[in-house]
Amino acid sequence: MANLLVLHGPNLNLLGNREPQLYGRASLDSLNQQLTHQAQQLGHVLRCVQSNSESHLIDVIHQAQTNDVDFMIINPAAYTHTSIALRDAVAAVHIPFIEVHITNIYAREPFRHQSFFSDIAVGVISGLGTRGYEFALTAANQYLSEHTH
Repeated sequence: MANLLVLHGPNLNLLGNREPQLYGRASLDSLNQQLTHQAQQLGHVLRCVQSNSESHLIDVIHQAQTNDVDFMIINPAAYTHTSIALRDAVAAVHIPFIEVHITNIYAREPFRHQSFFSDIAVGVISGLGTRGYEFALTAANQYLSEHTH
């Protein structure tokens, strides 16, 4: 059994209402419930955190190390392109993670093409809607089975 953490960045609390043509109609609560169920089926414990505050996300990442989190799935949202502080926090805790984006950031505005996280991530999933989180959880399970003794 592994401890997993899903971090949702700014504005993801608006899922289901915010630009549904880009982000879909599923709410954040329904996404988190589905991910929690999927993690349980895989034999893991999952905690989901959403914050619009960069400092809160950094604090959660720091606590992840203390809380023995084995793997993280992170959608930094707009902080993907702006937050060196959040990147430094992720790098400092040495917890493997997958970067997830609901939309294809490479098919959007040019400023969204740069990620401060991709080069330190185990992998990146972009443009597959909220299903990207499901795929990331499956990949995290596989990663843990290959890298845990």
